[in-house]
Amino acid sequence: MSAAHPWLEEQPWPTEKMPRDQLYERIEHTLTMVNMGVLATTGKNGAIASPIEFYAEGLTVYMYPQPGSPKIKAMQSDPRVSFAVHTPVVGWVSCRGAQLFGQAEILEPGTPEWEHGIDILHWQASAAELGRDVNVRPPDPIMRIEPDRVVYTEHWIRRQGFAPRQIWRKADGS
Repeated sequence: MSAAHPWLEEQPWPTEKMPRDQLYERIEHTLTMVNMGVLATTGKNGAIASPIEFYAEGLTVYMYPQPGSPKIKAMQSDPRVSFAVHTPVVGWVSCRGAQLFGQAEILEPGTPEWEHGIDILHWQASAAELGRDVNVRPPDPIMRIEPDRVVYTEHWIRRQGFAPRQIWRKADGS
């Protein structure tokens, strides 16, 4: 028995869906709590999953893909991706994460989409770490994922009567 969190033992687990706006907010908050995730693609030899730094605007995530990498080639062949993030876990009570599913878009420098995305990324910190000029934007493409679906997991919301796994779909509303 969990002395600190006896609600963890309650069976069956709640199955209630969280209201869409509340779920969006929880996912958005999770995407601000960390800046590393795992990007999964499918290459010619199967699945490729790699850790990558990201920054989010709402549920849209932006990142720097490594130019010429197998992952870039995989996304050019099949842009469907999965991107997963999780917060630090110290037990079931703190289990919280999101898996985003969508299409990877490579944004080329000089385009309005790239200009917007580069402002979301914290490129100055990376430039400083790599010994580059922090006043000059990087000349490389960036990547954007606008998810079609998000699978969100958080056990703390069971306390409020919600299922620990929630599904957000873009098609369900704006």
